[in-house]
Amino acid sequence: MNFFKDLSLSSFTAGFVAVLVGFTSSVAIVFQAAQAFQATPAQITSWMWALGLGMGLCSAIPSLILKKPVMVAWSTPGAAVLATAGLAGGFSMAEAVGAFIACAALITLAGATGWFERVMNHIPMALASALLAGVLARFGLQAFSAAQTALPLVLLMLASYVIARRLLPRYAVPVTLVAGVTFAAFKGQMAWSAVSFELAVPVFTAPQFSVSALVSLALPLFVVTMASQNLPGVAVMRATGYDMPVSRLITMTGLATLVLAPFGAFALNFSAITAAICMGPEAHEDPKKRYTAAVSCGAIYTVLGLFGAVVTGLLTAFPKELVAVIAGLALLGSIGNGLAVAVKDESHREAALITFLVTLSGVVVAGIGSAFWGVVAGSLALLVQQYGSRTSD
Repeated sequence: MNFFKDLSLSSFTAGFVAVLVGFTSSVAIVFQAAQAFQATPAQITSWMWALGLGMGLCSAIPSLILKKPVMVAWSTPGAAVLATAGLAGGFSMAEAVGAFIACAALITLAGATGWFERVMNHIPMALASALLAGVLARFGLQAFSAAQTALPLVLLMLASYVIARRLLPRYAVPVTLVAGVTFAAFKGQMAWSAVSFELAVPVFTAPQFSVSALVSLALPLFVVTMASQNLPGVAVMRATGYDMPVSRLITMTGLATLVLAPFGAFALNFSAITAAICMGPEAHEDPKKRYTAAVSCGAIYTVLGLFGAVVTGLLTAFPKELVAVIAGLALLGSIGNGLAVAVKDESHREAALITFLVTLSGVVVAGIGSAFWGVVAGSLALLVQQYGSRTSD
């Protein structure tokens, strides 16, 4: 099978790091969202089962078919919206599931009609690259700000990365990860007590539809998923040079959410941060073989779903500083490439910088994240510049 011939240690490690970063950075928000609907421990485990299988299969299967890295994740801003709205509205789990199904139907419609892809086609590459750099740069900053609480760990991992980049460039991230884990284990910083050996069991919840849940849960979940997740997700694809069937893939995520919603999958979408890890040069020197990183990521997510409690404990055992550093270092290449493309064309440079800075700011307006507002601000700046240029001509 070509997959095993194309697979390398660096691409598998990229897939593992993607899972580590994506999971540990937001799993607490998912737990909070489930608890906002009075979820039982069994239902929370079911959520992890549904989300793990959904992300895993939607990443691995299309990547194998297309031979391109397709990266699907849960909607982190969507989970935050659910956690807030769920508590404020006092919705039941049945009403939440009804909202998940409604949101999934809207995502499927957005993909089937192709309107979202048409909108993305009008965003210049400079702005898409600036958006990518802005989204990822926050993780780069966190890698070094972690030195405030774990200076020895950060210095060791940084030194390991720099030396490995010089001697073993393809394996710089795996070497850095091993060095960090070894140091954390030696210092007793690995939270092994979080590991419990249990298999995940899916729990079906019959949906209940209500107007209040549709307005308060489904619509905000749909908006933030498309604006704060799918939009930067497509930007990552295009900034890294991958031409994907965006509409069909979005339709796939909508249908997968539709099927898994009664078990707790609230929204599946393109990933941005973890996608950059698997689509960047650190994953594999040959862009045509980076799909193996996405397949590896998908396989690990699937195992995470099947063995929910075990893998949850293992991944959350890592110190948060270690996760921040490995994420930031793994994304250095993608950040650099994004900035290079963003400022290359002088006619788009200022608009691209505005997109980058607004996205980097992390501002949230009307519950919608900075990725969306960065594109809006940059597009408006570019529109004014081009309009002025055409008028003067």
